[in-house]
Amino acid sequence: QVQVVESGGGLVQAGGSLRLSCVASGLTVATNGMAWFRQTPGRKDREFVAAINWRSGGRTYNVGAAKGRFTISGDNAKNTVYLQMNSLKPEDTAVYYCAARNSSSTSHYTQSVDYSYWGQGTQVTVSS
Repeated sequence: QVQVVESGGGLVQAGGSLRLSCVASGLTVATNGMAWFRQTPGRKDREFVAAINWRSGGRTYNVGAAKGRFTISGDNAKNTVYLQMNSLKPEDTAVYYCAARNSSSTSHYTQSVDYSYWGQGTQVTVSS
């Protein structure tokens, strides 16, 4: 059974930092593509934030939302993916979700429909 579990969310002031963690079981993060998405209350869909793919050795970022402030990384030994978020802004307030693909590929995927496994989400609140 595949599970992905996020942690690390919380309340932080604007300009602060948080590191989110995503521990996976039932799959290997180094094989399956992994990503972070976020969802705000007024939005129906989940917004892509960042993705990582060990097979291609690359990372992909939502330029508007994350580029330059967020960094996705992982630890194969811990089967864990991280999202380091710096210079946080109030508009970063959202529930952040970790997602995993159900197959191996060298491509990078930025659409939520391309991911099969999701965590329960972790709330990030940035105060002004």
